Amino acid sequence: MTSPISATLFSDPACPWGYSENPALRVIEWRYGSQIDWRLALVGLSEDTSRYANAGYTPARMALGGVSFRDRYGMPFAPQPKSRLAASSRACRAVIAARQQWPGSEWAVFRALQLANFNTPLLFDEDEQLAEVLSVVSTVDPERIVSLIDSPEVVAAYERDKAETRTAAGSPTDFQGKAGNSDGHVRYTAPSVIFKHADGRTLEAGGFQPVEAYDVIIANLDPTLDRRAAPEDPAELLEAFELGLTTQEVAACMARGNDKPDRVAAELALLGLVGEGRAERHALGDDALWSLPGGQKPPRLDSAEFATAA
Repeated sequence: MTSPISATLFSDPACPWGYSENPALRVIEWRYGSQIDWRLALVGLSEDTSRYANAGYTPARMALGGVSFRDRYGMPFAPQPKSRLAASSRACRAVIAARQQWPGSEWAVFRALQLANFNTPLLFDEDEQLAEVLSVVSTVDPERIVSLIDSPEVVAAYERDKAETRTAAGSPTDFQGKAGNSDGHVRYTAPSVIFKHADGRTLEAGGFQPVEAYDVIIANLDPTLDRRAAPEDPAELLEAFELGLTTQEVAACMARGNDKPDRVAAELALLGLVGEGRAERHALGDDALWSLPGGQKPPRLDSAEFATAA
């Protein structure tokens, strides 16, 4: 059965904006489920680190930025500098390799890379580390993914994703000042989303947006959809999201209407589930990933260490 609405998410596992949008995206997934068919287009933020280095970025500055994103938007961050800067190209191509080999698995691979990037010493250009963090994704072969990163098929698909991303000139995203241009082409910034109805109508939400922006777009595209209400019990969310949820994602999904997510109430409810043996808490950065018993665990990286000095 074809979904009434398709959505293309432009993102990159290195982007803290794309990572911080996860609570809003989980809300939309909860409310509308399979009525929206999601597709991931990899932005390809960097082929090397020269642009970041020239702009004055250092591992310490990146860690400080993570603290700001954590405090403002709630996703887990480990506020510890990495050993050096790393480009995102190989991580993007790892996602594409998963998409080609195991269609649908790209979402789990992408999420594992996001969580690991902001909460472990992971360097995206170290293939052994990529394979290690992807070992938590049960539907893929991490070593196979790494072996395909430089294959002609993966590189060609990556270039197609990059080219699609860099078509934002004159778009609503560009109009709002939410487009980027880091390599001479106006591009959709992470986490831009283009929604398209089966009748051909298209609306877009450029860059970082509140969940209400997505909900208004969907309501205007198709007000006949089923819209699931916020759950009473967070266990319902853990059952629906097999990749696990962070505290802020749970709080966002449990908020009603335009109410502000109550993170403390969500965490207390989740701890109650743990006490009843109905959920597990896995430490992640300054927060946790919550799952059903025996469910998804966050990516770990034992083969590398955070820098001890910036």
